[in-house]
Amino acid sequence: MTPRFAVIGLVVSDLAASLAFYRRLGLVFPAGAEEQPHVEAALPGGPTLALDTEETVRSFRPDWQPPAAGGRISLAFRCDTPADVDAVYEDLVGAGHHGALEPWDAVWGMRYAVVHDPDGNGVDLFAELT
Repeated sequence: MTPRFAVIGLVVSDLAASLAFYRRLGLVFPAGAEEQPHVEAALPGGPTLALDTEETVRSFRPDWQPPAAGGRISLAFRCDTPADVDAVYEDLVGAGHHGALEPWDAVWGMRYAVVHDPDGNGVDLFAELT
């Protein structure tokens, strides 16, 4: 049997802030998710994005500590048009999230931008230029 990729899991320091961020990107979490220690959103194509609070992780791994330096994971969201990249970037930055890299036309033929989620994970926004 071959294992199948199924879940992207993030440990979050502030579940409500993370839910608000990912909901702005169109992900659907169940009602009342802010009160849960573990929540999931189905992603297009089958995988799941799972968010666990730091307390949840410590419940089965008491010595767990957040990494000292971030930037080891990034998620990428495809937008329909280059203008959508700009609009989503502005929406997230306007909501108080850190804009790590303003939208630009990348040499590989995409409009691209990077925003950080509440825990400092890179979230790429992109669309084909053509």
